[in-house]
Amino acid sequence: MKYTLIYADPPWQYRDKCNSGERGAHFKYPVMNLTDICRLPVHTLAAESCLLAMWHVPTMPAEALKVIDAWGFRLMTMKGFTWGKTYKNKTDKHAIGMGHMTRANSEDMLFAVKGKLPPRVNAGICQLQIYPRMEHSAKPPEFRDHLVDLLGDVPRIELFARDSAPGWDHWGNELKSETSLIPGGFLKGKWVAKPDSLKPDRREIDRLVNIVKGSNTACKDPI
Repeated sequence: MKYTLIYADPPWQYRDKCNSGERGAHFKYPVMNLTDICRLPVHTLAAESCLLAMWHVPTMPAEALKVIDAWGFRLMTMKGFTWGKTYKNKTDKHAIGMGHMTRANSEDMLFAVKGKLPPRVNAGICQLQIYPRMEHSAKPPEFRDHLVDLLGDVPRIELFARDSAPGWDHWGNELKSETSLIPGGFLKGKWVAKPDSLKPDRREIDRLVNIVKGSNTACKDPI
């Protein structure tokens, strides 16, 4: 199956050391380092004309660019959608997070393209969308709807999905997946392939190592 729309929310391993221990992302959900994210053969899922909509970390733009390059896409914009966060019980109030210099209360989804840009069916969709903040790392399901409104009822898949949605194929470690990106499946619910089943091409590994060269992929203290 080839997809015109690929929606992804990678489980980033953050470089920031201000949130270690039980505050870190790795304490709340399984994370992947940059090299492992890049190694996923996402390019095999993409149609000749494909839009990648991927959530990224504001303090790690270089890592996001390396991922889309490794997956076979080119950047269109770092701000395809911006999620402006409100409090759950006070939706008229902007949420206040930690942040750097300023208090963080938004997240961005980049758009990247393989081949030609798929036709847009709705030119009236705004970049900024306001929704209450959710549990750690979860994203509002409405963004799936916005992407469908943007491109129409095209073949589509959500990567690193937590739940299913009508009309979407899914891949993730928390639900039954329609496709396989890690040979042999998951190891105890983590984003790790079973060692005896993963036999990657050495040349492909070397290519991806060159892409991520210079990045800190071994940090252990996510934000």
